[in-house]
Amino acid sequence: MIGVGGLRLGLDFTGEDLWRAVAKKLRVPISALESVRIARKSVDARRKTDVHFVCTAEVTLTGSEAGVLARVRDPAVRRMERYRYALPEYAPLTQRPVVVGFGPAGMFAALILAQCGQQPIVLERGLPVEERQKSVAAFWRDRALDPESNVQFGEGGAGAFSDGKLTTGTGDARIRKVLEELVRFGEPEAILTDAKPHIGTDRLPGVVRALRQEILRLGGEVRFSSRVTGFLLRDGKICGCKVERPYGEEILDCDRIILATGHSARDIFETVHRLGLPMEPKAFSVGARIEHPAEQIDRARYGDFAGHPALGAADYKLSCHLPSGRGVYTFCMCPGGMVTGAASEPGGVVTNGMSAYARDGANSNAALLVGVGPGDFGGEGPLAGVAFQRQIEQAAYRLAGENYNAPAQLVGDFLARRPSRGGGSVQPTYLPGVTFAALDGCLPDFVTEAMRQALPILGRQLPGFDHPEALLTGPETRSSSPVRILRDGTLQSPLAKGLYPCGEGAGYAGGIVSAAVDGIRAAEAVLTSANEKP
Repeated sequence: MIGVGGLRLGLDFTGEDLWRAVAKKLRVPISALESVRIARKSVDARRKTDVHFVCTAEVTLTGSEAGVLARVRDPAVRRMERYRYALPEYAPLTQRPVVVGFGPAGMFAALILAQCGQQPIVLERGLPVEERQKSVAAFWRDRALDPESNVQFGEGGAGAFSDGKLTTGTGDARIRKVLEELVRFGEPEAILTDAKPHIGTDRLPGVVRALRQEILRLGGEVRFSSRVTGFLLRDGKICGCKVERPYGEEILDCDRIILATGHSARDIFETVHRLGLPMEPKAFSVGARIEHPAEQIDRARYGDFAGHPALGAADYKLSCHLPSGRGVYTFCMCPGGMVTGAASEPGGVVTNGMSAYARDGANSNAALLVGVGPGDFGGEGPLAGVAFQRQIEQAAYRLAGENYNAPAQLVGDFLARRPSRGGGSVQPTYLPGVTFAALDGCLPDFVTEAMRQALPILGRQLPGFDHPEALLTGPETRSSSPVRILRDGTLQSPLAKGLYPCGEGAGYAGGIVSAAVDGIRAAEAVLTSANEKP
């Protein structure tokens, strides 16, 4: 098979156009092509007068591929092998492995273990995704926060209420395994080829349910409303865990635990810290969500091509490095989406963003974030970043009226250092609701100053980004884990053999796909550990 890249195709291209472009690139007649399949497709919008697709195709020929490769001296034309994931070689485990957390890392760790016949036991503190949706709706509608079932906790993890982005910069070959499994569980095949694939919060629950059912079919078990409260060690090895269930606490005997909780499971951080296991504070980012009319973003990105059905709602990714050394950037951009209430603790306000698969909402939003590190936290120890997050979230709760409203401010008012008294042309999408105020009342001064310096710079990168009536809603504090739970070359905690910290919560991933990949790696480590000599 040959990979043919750099294929420039119009927005309305047909299959015939694709075959012609491939034949031209390979300098062969169309009759020499046996099959042509798009492997990757991205939008090139660098010139607003010439927006088009750039594609890579997988091609088989009727004749000699070696001869064509020898003749065509083009770095975009190369031999290609289709990736096939191979389960690791392993010996039978003595006890059923346990997976704590059922977000992307936990789901894919459990799936691999189940596919290898190991019948994993999954412990998830929250509810099944269909019941979790009701809890989230109750919070957004009635401000009734359930600390165990919310945007952060429950089947599917925080990613179940997001844009469902499937992009990652890790480059790990296991990414293909993740995407192929998602297609098997109901996602469109387009996620295998789009340069920026996404699922959408409306489609994610069905995928999550199908994945769970497959784990159950293979002999695994998923126990909901099961919050892990402690780990049991004997001679430096895991021998069990304490689990709080609706009827009380129980002890689960086990010798291998994949710790795949998200980075909002702060009680797990405290549990690991009390055990004396190695962990450290980690840099992350804080800021606010910024909203614009989706039509404005589409026009800024695509010019006169905005609204073309082949393009959909436009996205963006902006960043700048300030003279102070601070990095400011956009993150988790949600085209045609909404800003959501993502609190998991009483008395705190947290924002996030999400989009449906169609991305057809009136507004587009993104997190506008400032990088922070241990030197900013104002405390010592591995949990100082958690305290820093909590301080901001609680300040926002007080500022906005102590009713889970989020503080909001127009960009023009924010730059002029005056509180907003009302909205402008951008209708807030945040649920439960907003209170107009000044974000300086909840975010640290160095964060707001960095945002003020960055907004005009980013506005030059994307015209209109710093429009006076763009809307800031805050705070965004859960961009990534404030903690890293250390692990060794076998992916185990150095002082607790059999404990495998992984995913976003442990500080080793940043998104659905990278977390899923890390979950697969943890499962592989568990499986191959049975081959190790005592």
